[in-house]
Amino acid sequence: MTSLLVVIGLLVLLLIGVPVGFALAFTGLVGLMTIVGFESALSVLSTTPLSTTNGFELIAVPLFILMAEFVIVSGIADRMFKAITIWVGRLPGGLAVATALAGAGFGAISGSSTAAAAALSSTSIPAMRRAGYEVKFASGVVAVSGTLAMLIPPSIALVLYGIIVEVNIASLLIGGVIPGIIVTLAIIVTIYVLMARDPSIAPAARPWPMRDKIRALRDIGPMLLLLLCVTGSIYLGIATPTEAAGLGAFGAFVIAAAFRTLTWKTTWGALARAVRATCMIFMIIIGAHIFGYVLTLGQITPGFVNWITGLDVSPYVVMAGIIVFYLIMGCFMDQMAILILTVPVMVPAITSLGFDPVWFGVLVVVAAEVGMITPPLGMNIFVVSRYAERPLSEIFRGVAPHVVSHIIVLALLVAFPQLVLWLPGTTQ
Repeated sequence: MTSLLVVIGLLVLLLIGVPVGFALAFTGLVGLMTIVGFESALSVLSTTPLSTTNGFELIAVPLFILMAEFVIVSGIADRMFKAITIWVGRLPGGLAVATALAGAGFGAISGSSTAAAAALSSTSIPAMRRAGYEVKFASGVVAVSGTLAMLIPPSIALVLYGIIVEVNIASLLIGGVIPGIIVTLAIIVTIYVLMARDPSIAPAARPWPMRDKIRALRDIGPMLLLLLCVTGSIYLGIATPTEAAGLGAFGAFVIAAAFRTLTWKTTWGALARAVRATCMIFMIIIGAHIFGYVLTLGQITPGFVNWITGLDVSPYVVMAGIIVFYLIMGCFMDQMAILILTVPVMVPAITSLGFDPVWFGVLVVVAAEVGMITPPLGMNIFVVSRYAERPLSEIFRGVAPHVVSHIIVLALLVAFPQLVLWLPGTTQ
């Protein structure tokens, strides 16, 4: 009963806007004091911060964030969108397709969904509006393309999942590659389905000569090299995710310096933003571990596992129910909070049913992508709304077809687990 009240208290704090990490730590501490007493609760509080943040794997989090910040400072997002536009922009809907591909490319070197949405909004929305694209359609494409950063390596969400569940982070990151490609293709297919219904929403752009296409490839060459260094080194086993993150952060710094966008102000700004984001994530991890003691001592996790395994239904029916649960939670809660709160309870249950935790981690992140674009708390929608200067309701309508395509992708990943597990298996 105490654990249930603590969970309800946590949800109340989150709904009134208390930061996730502090809400987790406070309710966890109150729950511990109730269950094991004041002295034991203070003992947990004094040891948990150090014990949960001194792992080597956690170094990857600030380094990936720093890499994203230097990438943003370098302005390579603008160059990448322009380069892809030159190659595919002449096609009907070419700018929309370029936005989806640029979202995948930016996600491959940032790992931040909101940063990707902001970068794409500032470049592709003005370009599509000038070309005569329908604003609702254009905004929907930008919002959904930004979510690719959550899945395509390096993914901060997958790194956190690996730390929480204690599974191989390299397998998780590599496991996100094929689903990331599938989601990108789903966005492009959705674009052409919408255009088939109404071709006027996305006119063709002008053709570009071959010399401009070659020059465009040269402009995005550093980004492609950085992508190969980070993801390729992990896949080939040359570097751990942490080492690859360090390589990526240094590479992004060199690119920004080569493009002459580094000043004392921009460097300090990138470092400060990376520190703030890292502190927020580490506070969430610390709070989650404190709260995790309540879940364990209160028998919530074992009770949930016993309940799940005792259901007289197919494991895939249970999995479908879990995915629906994540889709609903994504409409109302922050994606990081959902991961931290639910994964410690869900993973023991799904492994008891015979499912792979790496596969489940990718599923959870794809479901979290949907949460980034669904009302009322779709963070990417708020970012795009600010840049597009359009009402939230219009952008939610524009992104709705992409929500449907994401759900179809989820169904494919459930039906064919090897879409996730095949590539990690080739590295072992």
